[in-house]
Amino acid sequence: MGRHFLYILIVAILLTGCASNKKNDDKTRNWSADRFYTEASSALAEGDYEGAIEYYEKLEARYPYGHQAAQGQLDVAFAYYKYDEADSAIDALDRFIRLHPEHPQVAYAYYMKGVVNLNRNLGLLDRFIPTDSSQRDPETFKDAYDAFREVVERFPTSRYAKDAKQRAIFLHNTIARHEVHVAQYYLDRGAYLAAANRGIYVVQNYQRTPSVKDVLEIMAQAYDKMELPKLADDTRRVLELNKVNFASDEYKEGEKSLLRSIWDTLGLDKN
Repeated sequence: MGRHFLYILIVAILLTGCASNKKNDDKTRNWSADRFYTEASSALAEGDYEGAIEYYEKLEARYPYGHQAAQGQLDVAFAYYKYDEADSAIDALDRFIRLHPEHPQVAYAYYMKGVVNLNRNLGLLDRFIPTDSSQRDPETFKDAYDAFREVVERFPTSRYAKDAKQRAIFLHNTIARHEVHVAQYYLDRGAYLAAANRGIYVVQNYQRTPSVKDVLEIMAQAYDKMELPKLADDTRRVLELNKVNFASDEYKEGEKSLLRSIWDTLGLDKN
């Protein structure tokens, strides 16, 4: 029994010593909030995103109510984004928006949500060689569109509003084109009713996009296949009457924004 107690005592001493050494090895234990923020910002500027994330997280944990913590919540989102941790970046941005709804940089937080979600659907190749992004799953594009629209509608005078509008237009057109691909898929496989219904959905929800022209053509073909000549003729009549609107200025503006690199605005001063 005495020997057993001795073993327990030795283990306890060793564990205490390890904990003490670990505490002594923590170089940040006496850091102020300003020191944490300065070190985190330096790491971020140097591309040490892992180190920046560590410092920002410790800053928030030790000084949760200071102004540095609020700024750190925003900056850590950018660090996560650059570290290819999109989910963590979105979580950090959502937390910032929830905790600081009146903060001067809320517009930036929404804008960054849009940028993160937009880039989640773009691979490295897309940043150098344009590809048809409408072929991808549109869910993150929809999230990005919602975030950019939030900037435009709630913060129309912010420095991010103009760029957010261009990106929102591009995304709106891209999502519409995705629906056209789906309608064409149904048409090619003989699911004519599904193709026509998908076309109706595009006409109802994406009226000011060039995709309406393509989807009306698909609908007319689907009605032909289903031997519904009146619907086919009506669809072609609508197509003819609206030809002038299909080369909209909004679409052209959106296409211009596509040619601009996503990275161009990421270096903006957030103040």
